Amino acid sequence: MTDAKTEARAGSQARPLAPRDLDAVVAIDAAITGRSRRAYFERRLRAAMAEPALHVQYAVTCGGELCGYVLARRLVGEFGRNEAALRLEVIGVKPGLQGQGMGSLLLAALEADARAAGIRHLRTQAAWFDHGMLEFLDHAGFGLGRNVVVDCVVHAGALGAAEDASVATQDYRRDTAEVDYGAGAANDFEALARDAADVRTLRREDFPDIVRIDRRLTGADRTAYLKEVVDEAMNDSAVRVSLTARVDDIVAGFVMARTDFGDFGRSEPVAVLDTIGVDPDYAHHHVGSALLSQLFVNLQALQIERVETVVSRDDFGLLGFLYKAGFQPSQRLGFVKKL
Repeated sequence: MTDAKTEARAGSQARPLAPRDLDAVVAIDAAITGRSRRAYFERRLRAAMAEPALHVQYAVTCGGELCGYVLARRLVGEFGRNEAALRLEVIGVKPGLQGQGMGSLLLAALEADARAAGIRHLRTQAAWFDHGMLEFLDHAGFGLGRNVVVDCVVHAGALGAAEDASVATQDYRRDTAEVDYGAGAANDFEALARDAADVRTLRREDFPDIVRIDRRLTGADRTAYLKEVVDEAMNDSAVRVSLTARVDDIVAGFVMARTDFGDFGRSEPVAVLDTIGVDPDYAHHHVGSALLSQLFVNLQALQIERVETVVSRDDFGLLGFLYKAGFQPSQRLGFVKKL
C-alpha cells in the first residue's frame, strides 16, 4: 500500500452529498464504468432536491477531495411492501482507492441515517456475475432476500403464450381479498389494450381511485406512498410511465412504473414496475393484461428494451401472471441487510 493511500484512508470522512459534488461524482462513475452517465446523476440530483425526505446521499472525502459516494432512496410502498426500507442504488469509490475502507464508511453513514429514521432493513440488487459487488455485500453483512427479481424483454407482440385463464390469488400481505391480474389468451396483446379496458396515462384526478383499489387489495392505507408516486408522475413524465385502466368509465386498475437509467450499476435503461393493482370487482376482466400490454407499447416507444420487478417468492399468483406475460427470473439477485 502506498503512503498516499494510507494518508487517504486515515483522513477520509463521510458527509452528505451536495449539488456541488455533481462533477466529481460523474467523473468517478465514468472512471468505473468507462462511460459518462451525467444525465442519470443530474436526474437523481433533481429528484433529491424535489423530495429530500425520500433520498439519502453521502460522499466520502480524502484530503478534502471527493473520492466516493452512495445514493439511496427510502422505500415506503414499492413492490407491495408495507414496511419502510432503504434501497441502496449506487455506490462508487475512485479507482485506486477501492479496497481501502471507503465503501464501508459510506455504508456506515447510510445505516446510521436509516436507524435514526426507524428503518430496519437495507435492500439492494446486484448481478450474479458482479463478483466485486457480491464480495462487498457479503463482507458488509448482506444476505439473499426473500423476494425474487424477474424481468422481461419489452415486446409489442403477444402478451405471453398461455392458456385463456385468469389469475386469482390471495395477496400475500393478507388472509383475505382475492387479487386477479387478468392473464389473457395467446396473441391477445393488441385486443386487450384496445378492448378489455380503456387504458390511459395516469392523471392526478385518478388518485382517489388508486388509493381505493390499493386499500382493497392490501388492507392498508398507503396514501402517503401513492401520493409520492403520483406527484412524481405528474412532475417528471420522463421518469414515471404509469397507467390506469377504466371499465365503463370507472377506474378498475392501475400500474405504477418508472424508467431507470443507472441504478444498481446498470448501463442501459430499464423500466421498473413498482405496483400493479386491479379492483376485485373487475376480477377476470383481463384488466391486468390490458395494463401490461399498453405499458409495453409505451415503453417500446421510449426505446426501453427491458422491464423488471420484484416479487415475493410466495406470491404464486402474481408470479404466475408475470411468467405468462413473458417475465422470467432475472440475472440480478436481491439482497437485504437487517439493521
